[in-house]
Amino acid sequence: MADAKVIPFDDDRSRARRRPARAARDAAVRALPGQQQGQQGEPDVRGRQGRHGPEEVPQAAQAAQAAVEPEGVDAEAVPGRRSGWERRLAGGLAFLRRRVTGEYEVDEFGYDKELTDQVLMSLVRPLAEKYFRVEVKGVENIPAEGGALVVANHSGTLPLDGLMMQVAVHDHHPAGRHLRLLAADLVFMLPVVNELARKAGHTLACSEDAERLLRAGEIVGVMPEGFKGIGKPFSERYKLQRFGRGGFVSTALRAGVPIVPCSIVGAEEIYPMIGNAKTLARVLGIPYFPITPTFPWLGPLGALPLPTKWTIQFGEPIATDDYPPEAVEDPMLMFNLTDQVREQIQHTLYKLLVQRRSVFF
Repeated sequence: MADAKVIPFDDDRSRARRRPARAARDAAVRALPGQQQGQQGEPDVRGRQGRHGPEEVPQAAQAAQAAVEPEGVDAEAVPGRRSGWERRLAGGLAFLRRRVTGEYEVDEFGYDKELTDQVLMSLVRPLAEKYFRVEVKGVENIPAEGGALVVANHSGTLPLDGLMMQVAVHDHHPAGRHLRLLAADLVFMLPVVNELARKAGHTLACSEDAERLLRAGEIVGVMPEGFKGIGKPFSERYKLQRFGRGGFVSTALRAGVPIVPCSIVGAEEIYPMIGNAKTLARVLGIPYFPITPTFPWLGPLGALPLPTKWTIQFGEPIATDDYPPEAVEDPMLMFNLTDQVREQIQHTLYKLLVQRRSVFF
């Protein structure tokens, strides 16, 4: 349909208008300078000698232009030219056709780039831009090509900070890079969340998968605090928990990629966790059952996050390619690099908190 010829509804009247317009166009051609000769046979350069007056030439030219572009016909209705909504509709239909016929690609981890770009990011983007109003800083510290390991703090009771970090890299990086997050086992045990996480590029938080992604040149995101960070009480907000034994450092060393510290401010206040129903959490098989000022008292309405103002800052990368291969066996080096990354994130958090005007603005 995109190439079909557009025929105006008033086709008879349009043909009636074309005949006098063609005569006007012929008159305009005859009135061009140099085509008419004066009484002495010399070219009429100034358009003042000959049969047409000075005002008739522009009027004839306008009539000729009207004949070429009939009045009332939109430029976007010209055959071969599509309007914006037509292009979006055609793209959407083509996307659905590929979904139905299976003509799309996923990698060995289940990552669906097309679905992520066109659907998943479009669903999460309004939350980042309009609701949390995420401000992104230092995204250029992520390399334009090759692998890199982004290490960030974790907070917020629900892991929305990982999604916001993924949108930040996807939408703000100059090279349009994609962030592949390492997720906990619980994510891949939930029925619907499991499929969506795989499609969005998330994979199991293990060193083997992370190293394979890094060697393939991907940007990998990890939050070493895990459930200790995301489920900590509100009184300990912005105080980093232990980063484990430095497994992410050894992964970066083996792959020879830089470590990019990332600090996220604003996530701690979306669900102020004032209590933890541990018995109920054990019954449900989850790490914690949060109690906030609104949940579970307000029911489903209490699950709505508070509209805090977020800032995500990517710090200076820490190079790892200068270390020899046997460096991964040095526990002291692992400890020092882990502590260096943790201290850089913590210092940036304090700096951003000092600069913040308020929680919501």
